[in-house]
Amino acid sequence: METYKKWVRRNKDYVHSLESLANGLTWLLPERFSASEIGPEAVTAILGIITAINEHIIDTTPTQMHVGPMEPNSFPYSLCISAIKDLETLVEVAAQHYFGDNKKWNFIAVTEATKVLVRLILFRNSGYKMLLHGGETPNIEKHSDFSSSQHNVGGFPKPGSRHGPNGLNPWNLEGRALSALSRFGENARMSSDPVWLRRAEHQQAIMEPPSSAIERPTLSMILSEKGVQGALFLMGEVLFIIRPLIYVLFIRKYGIRSWIPWFVSLAVDAGGVGFLTQVTKSRDGGKEQHYHLSASEQDELKRRKLLWALYLMRDPFFTKYTRQRLQSTEKLVEPVPIIGLLTAKIVELVVGAQTRYTYMSGS
Repeated sequence: METYKKWVRRNKDYVHSLESLANGLTWLLPERFSASEIGPEAVTAILGIITAINEHIIDTTPTQMHVGPMEPNSFPYSLCISAIKDLETLVEVAAQHYFGDNKKWNFIAVTEATKVLVRLILFRNSGYKMLLHGGETPNIEKHSDFSSSQHNVGGFPKPGSRHGPNGLNPWNLEGRALSALSRFGENARMSSDPVWLRRAEHQQAIMEPPSSAIERPTLSMILSEKGVQGALFLMGEVLFIIRPLIYVLFIRKYGIRSWIPWFVSLAVDAGGVGFLTQVTKSRDGGKEQHYHLSASEQDELKRRKLLWALYLMRDPFFTKYTRQRLQSTEKLVEPVPIIGLLTAKIVELVVGAQTRYTYMSGS
């Protein structure tokens, strides 16, 4: 295993190129969206897990400057979440094949519940920091006043401190462009951020020796220091974490064609983002904020708002409105050489992906 880790770290650019090529080719596999798609989905899931493992290996590259013991919380939560998300579509198609359309939602609910549990544990162990891209990207950005002193703890003022959490951080987390429609909701990231920037930030965190133990804020500390604003922040983040599970449970009860799951999921999304937006508003039109977000957390909040576009792809809205628009566009350009063929293929992929990837995306 150590030999493989060394090879991946030495050839990371080559590994990334192979992964992108392999993930793109999976969309061309035959019977991708038919009743016999267990094989192609298994290939896609395996490739996704391998990609997540390679990313974890690269992100945890040791350096000579790293001294001191490792943090006690070294469980790879981000890797675990990525693996679950890569497996959930395979679980769905296998459950549908062997147990039918109705009972498959039981297995999907178990998968989503597992993901919620891991995310809640990560949320707690990280000191109640905002989860970036559903927890797949570590939220390790620090505020400048926190780095230079111990006045801030995880974005919250330490008790007795007179300094606010408004320090500037020169580092930003990377954003990845969409590599495939299947991971739209997972990888809708701010494409303006270069890849090397997140790598540099993560390496900085690894290189910094833990000179003293940093106290992570507890739930009682957040509520006592931030009061209502802290409670709203916690509620907003918890709503974001549990939204996919709520959506699946309502689909399981009312069916995919019912408007109830669609509206409930939208309400939970709107409530979560609304709470987070409220606590980050400036006080009385001034520059001081109720609750400070780092640059990467601000990008994450923007990403969550952009993901509301996925509701156009979720039933029953998709069946009643979006699909009709797509089909009319396909018929319009069908006589045009090449363009008509490409449009038909795109519509086929969109319709196929809509049945698998939209209910779980956006978290």
